Amino acid sequence: MTFLVLLGVLALAVGGCVCVVWAARGGPGWVRAVAAVTLGAGALLRRSAKRRRRLGGGGNNGGDAG
Repeated sequence: MTFLVLLGVLALAVGGCVCVVWAARGGPGWVRAVAAVTLGAGALLRRSAKRRRRLGGGGNNGGDAG
């Protein structure tokens, strides 16, 4: 079941990337709408990742590895 969910997420991501490229080449209106949603979701993810890094909420926080 988890595999199917991950496969669906991968299909949505690839489809969004295809729509972004197609919209850049002058695709139909629905492609531009999907591309705008995809780019907006990417911007939100980048912003949240920056916020997490700034707050120190993830990864190695400069600790001694050995």
